[in-house]
Amino acid sequence: MNSSDDDPNAILGRPLELPCGVRLKNRLIKAAMSDSLGDGAGNPTEAQMRLYERWAEGGAALSIIGEVQGSPRYPEKPGNLVLGPGADMPALRALAKRGSAGGAQVWPQLGHAGALAHAPISEPRGPSPLDVGGLRCEGMSPEDIRALPDAFARSAGLAQEAGFGGVQLHAGHGFLFSQFLSPLFNRRTDAYGGPIERRFRIIGEVIEAVRQAVGPSFPVGIKINATDRLVGGLTEAEALEVVDLLDRTSIDLIDVSGGTYFPGAASSSDGASRSGPYFIDFARRARAVTSVPIMLTGGFGTREQAAAAVGDGAADAVGLARAMALDPSLASGWLSDGGGDPAFPVFGAPPPGGVTAWYSMRLTALGEDAETRFDMSPAEALDAYEARDAERCESWLERFGRG
Repeated sequence: MNSSDDDPNAILGRPLELPCGVRLKNRLIKAAMSDSLGDGAGNPTEAQMRLYERWAEGGAALSIIGEVQGSPRYPEKPGNLVLGPGADMPALRALAKRGSAGGAQVWPQLGHAGALAHAPISEPRGPSPLDVGGLRCEGMSPEDIRALPDAFARSAGLAQEAGFGGVQLHAGHGFLFSQFLSPLFNRRTDAYGGPIERRFRIIGEVIEAVRQAVGPSFPVGIKINATDRLVGGLTEAEALEVVDLLDRTSIDLIDVSGGTYFPGAASSSDGASRSGPYFIDFARRARAVTSVPIMLTGGFGTREQAAAAVGDGAADAVGLARAMALDPSLASGWLSDGGGDPAFPVFGAPPPGGVTAWYSMRLTALGEDAETRFDMSPAEALDAYEARDAERCESWLERFGRG
């Protein structure tokens, strides 16, 4: 950091202007997490509204609502919101308003789980048929693919109508658009498979349709993988080509992350948050091939790490997920002289999925203003999370049916 105002809170407190003209008030963003706080019928709950209100009150420039579906046919979980026909617009407007407190922005992350759609309430379908490690899905037809741009455009238009400040398209973590980019899971031989330019094609078409729906001054971001962390998956070299292709679109913010949720895949968040940003070297290389602002998500545990990434130009903004689950006012702390870093819990031999469930249930406690009473082990959190999912599956099927 060689700026004259190189103290961390000054660096992180600088506004960020997006290409569309919208200004984020600082460089600290609550990255998308699957909060699983919908009501099981695709609508926001009071706890969800309060959660995003707390992040806004806590100083975040932007909070991104993870896993918001345009269609109920391919959800990630039964706690997802659905921005589609019959959506509860008054509740969505309340969520948008409360998540925008104090000049903050709140954006839904528009997604489609594809092959990872929750099987109890869906019939998973991805770019190509799969039967890998217990994960099975059908392949999408050309008609299925051609329907995606209009579907995402409708959802983005509903988000704009509800008062959200922008949208993020989900093309990371092994969900549908990430599946299209991955040669391991996209084995198509038509115009949507083969070289990276063709595997990217549907993403470009969706971006164009969304932009036409929302106009030039509404932020449209995207989350991508720096790498799938799978043998035969998307490589960093191909991911840089994706960044170059995105540079030719109207995207306003590229959120760099990595890893997938496919069975057996290594999770980026399995690493220690205090070990440093996971994808910072990739972000530096991406910076050389695009003028679009880059948000870097994953592995930030200290203010010094965040300020260094922004100060040396590796990233324009820092995405924080688990850190802000531990302290919803972390942004305000990092933008003050006092600073203060979150104390990440250490769990001894948690069950598979237990740590993720622990953070998910902590989000519920934050939304209920009850985090001081939150005292679950990862095993207890996993049991509670799975029981809640089972209940919400029933509500989902009653409202939407299956697939």
